Amino acid sequence: MIRSELIQKIADENPHLYQRDVERIVNTIFDEVTDAMSRGDRVELRGFGAFSVKKRDARTGRNPRTGETVDVEEKHVPFFKTGKLLRDRLNGKA
Repeated sequence: MIRSELIQKIADENPHLYQRDVERIVNTIFDEVTDAMSRGDRVELRGFGAFSVKKRDARTGRNPRTGETVDVEEKHVPFFKTGKLLRDRLNGKA
């Protein structure tokens, strides 16, 4: 599902809301999650999962095409851990 499909589905299920308002709500939620993660904060959505940022240390890597060693800088990457409710639904338990 892509963002526009999510917006359309929410708008269809809530006919009392204008699509432009639903779009603004969805964009605000994504912006807030992104802003929180960029500050290094953890975002937890109960039953769904938790978004956090993990730090990957600098290392020496290898170019797979040439075999040449390259230095890979330290970086921060997004990480998502599923919540119990989501895991159970995916496994047909709920």
